[in-house]
Amino acid sequence: MRLLMLGGTEFVGRAITEEAVDLGWDVTVFHRGHHPPPPGTSAVHGDRTAPDGLAALAEGEWDLVVDTWGGAPTAVRDSARLLADRAGRYAYVSSRSVYAYPGPVGLGEDAPLVAGSPDADATAYAEDKRGGELAAVDAFGERALLVRAGLILGPYENVGRLPYWLNRAARGGPMAAPGPRDLPIQYIDVRDLARWTLTAARAGHGGAFDLVSPSGHATTARLLEACTAVTGGGADLRWIDPAAIEAAGVRPWTELPVWLPPGELHDHMFKADVTKALAAGLECRPVEETVADTWAWLRTLGGVAPQRPDRPSNGVSPEQEAALLGL
Repeated sequence: MRLLMLGGTEFVGRAITEEAVDLGWDVTVFHRGHHPPPPGTSAVHGDRTAPDGLAALAEGEWDLVVDTWGGAPTAVRDSARLLADRAGRYAYVSSRSVYAYPGPVGLGEDAPLVAGSPDADATAYAEDKRGGELAAVDAFGERALLVRAGLILGPYENVGRLPYWLNRAARGGPMAAPGPRDLPIQYIDVRDLARWTLTAARAGHGGAFDLVSPSGHATTARLLEACTAVTGGGADLRWIDPAAIEAAGVRPWTELPVWLPPGELHDHMFKADVTKALAAGLECRPVEETVADTWAWLRTLGGVAPQRPDRPSNGVSPEQEAALLGL
């Protein structure tokens, strides 16, 4: 298989690129040159936002293109149009954010979607991803695979969610844990996403697939207990009631990464029906493995994970946490 990876040097793109190399594929990475691509790949440089930024892709043929772009849909549109006659399939890593909120509990790929246009400039994340989907389908039709990923965790994370919890657990002491303990979460390990995307595309799958673990694959307790265990077990989890968190003004998802309190938003994010992806071969590793491997990677960086400049840093301040704990 000949893969053209648009991006391929950070988080999702890097995991997909490394998986393709491990599979023995011939991989070309198209990127801006800010970060080195994984070993075993060929690199070409260009900036999709610049005039003539795709010039390096004017020639060449590939079996599969994978695109993780999350900005203006026009970038996906231009890439897909350029490659439509020289690539077999186009896998676009989208997001479950394309579903209109609020959606039904247990929503699947047929749930209502936000509006989007392949010809739009950057507006908002959900609309941009939907526009990217439409751009891929416009150019590739049934040869377009839309990978609607949920929460993504794992090595190379540059958003700051799991790295926050790991570093907090490593500091030890009383640690605010947002309850309830058994609250189900859905996420996808970036390596499981990578493996499924490549194998599904190779098998000829097209259309939209929600790619996230089954609801209940993990809980808040399993995630945070894994963090305390792998970092040495020095943290003492103190479970905090959601009402107390709200009263303290601490924000779910950002100041307490991954966590959402029980209710409509939690159900929308963490109770998706992933029957279609499971039937197409999705396999999800245990949360303990995701946590352990992310910690091993994070330690190679001295505990300081990369951070995307377009995303705010995550985590609650020590002062906020102390107030939650009543210290």
